Amino acid sequence: MSETAGERATGAAVAAAGGAGAVPSGGFDRGAVRRARWAIAAVFCVHGSVTGSFATRVPWIKDHADLGAGQLGLALAFPALGAALAMPLAGRISHRLGSRTALRLLLAGWTLALVLPSLAPNLAVLCLALFVYGACSGMSDVAMNALGVETENRWGKSIMSGLHGMWSTGALLGSAAGTLAAHLGSDARPHHLVTALVLTAAGLVLCRWVLDLRSEEDEPAPPRFALPPRSALLIGAVGFCAVFAEGASLDWSAVFLHGELDTSAGIAAASTTAFTATMALARFAGDGLVDRFGAKRVVRVGGVMATAGGLLVVLAGNPVAAMGGFALMGLGIAVVVPLCFAAAGRSGPNPSQAIAGVATITYTAGLIAPSAIGVVADATSLVGSFVLVTVLAFGLVAGANVLRAAGRKG
Repeated sequence: MSETAGERATGAAVAAAGGAGAVPSGGFDRGAVRRARWAIAAVFCVHGSVTGSFATRVPWIKDHADLGAGQLGLALAFPALGAALAMPLAGRISHRLGSRTALRLLLAGWTLALVLPSLAPNLAVLCLALFVYGACSGMSDVAMNALGVETENRWGKSIMSGLHGMWSTGALLGSAAGTLAAHLGSDARPHHLVTALVLTAAGLVLCRWVLDLRSEEDEPAPPRFALPPRSALLIGAVGFCAVFAEGASLDWSAVFLHGELDTSAGIAAASTTAFTATMALARFAGDGLVDRFGAKRVVRVGGVMATAGGLLVVLAGNPVAAMGGFALMGLGIAVVVPLCFAAAGRSGPNPSQAIAGVATITYTAGLIAPSAIGVVADATSLVGSFVLVTVLAFGLVAGANVLRAAGRKG
C-alpha cells in the first residue's frame, strides 16, 4: 500500500469506491472508519466459518474419496503448501485492484473453494482441490490482515487481537453448523454448497464498508513471488513459536491425556475444548491489554504463562493439572499471531509483502508441528515432545521485543 502505519499522521488519501469506507484526502471520516472496523471484523468471522465448516466434514470427505489415514494425512498437507506458495500474490493483487476490490475477490474465491474438497472422488483430485483451497485461504488471509492493520492505524486503538477473536468465533460457528449437518447424516456436497453461497453473499456485502486503499500511480508493484523480507523474519520466528505450540496443543492434547494419563475419551476431548475456548476469550480481551500495557509487555507475560502451562503439562500427574496447563498455554499464545501481523504491517514499506512473509512462516509452523511432535514422541515420549513445546513457548519471552511496534503503545 502507498501508506503504512505512522507514515502520515493526518491519514490517507484514498479513492472512494462506492462511497462506504472511503477516507478523505488529508484526514478521515471517523464514521467511515468505525464502519470499516466492524466490516473487517465480520470478514474475519466469514473467513473462519469456512475453516470450521470444512474441518467438521473431513471424515465424510475421507470416506467419500476412499482414503486411508496415511493418504488423508498427505492430502491435508496440501492446504498449507498452496497457502505458502500463493500468499505473496496477495500484495500484487491489492496493488493493482485496490484493497477493497482485492479483498472482495479473494474472499469470494476462498468461500467458494469450500465446495471443492467434498467433490473429490480420489486422492489425486483431493490433493489438487486442497491445494487450491489453501491458496485461496492464504491470499484472502493476507489481504484481510493487511486491511485490518490499516484499519487499526486509522482507528487509533488496537483491534487485531479482536479481529482474530472474530475469526475463532466464525470457526466455532462453522464447526457447530457442520457438526449438526454431520449428526443429521447430510451429504457434505450440498452442505458445503449452501454454506459457500451464503458466506460468499455475506462477504460481498460486507466488503462494501471496508477501507478502499490504493497505491500511488508511480509506486512499483510488489513481486509475484519473493522470499519473506528481512523485517518479517524475526517477527515470523516469534509467530512460529506460538503457532507451533498452538498446533501441538490442538492436535495432541487429547492424545496426551488419553495416552499418558489414562483418561476417558470424553475428558481428553474436553482438554482441546478448554484450550480453544481460552484462546478465543483471550483474543477478545487482548486489544484492551495491548492498548494499556503495550504489545511487548503483553507478549512477554503471555510467554511466561505459556511456558508455565507447558511445564504444568510436562509435570502433570493428573488430568486436571494437564487440562489447566493446556488452558494456560491457550491464554498465553492467543494474542501473539495477531500482534505478529500488526507488527509486520508496520515493519516496512510494503505491509502486504511483510504480512505474507510472516504468514508463510507461521503456516509452516502449523504444517510441521503435528508431525514433529509425533517424531519426537517416537524417539522419546509424548512428555518429551511437550518439553520441546515448552522451550518454544519460552521463545515468546525472549522474542517479545521484536513486536514492540505491534500495539498502539510501544
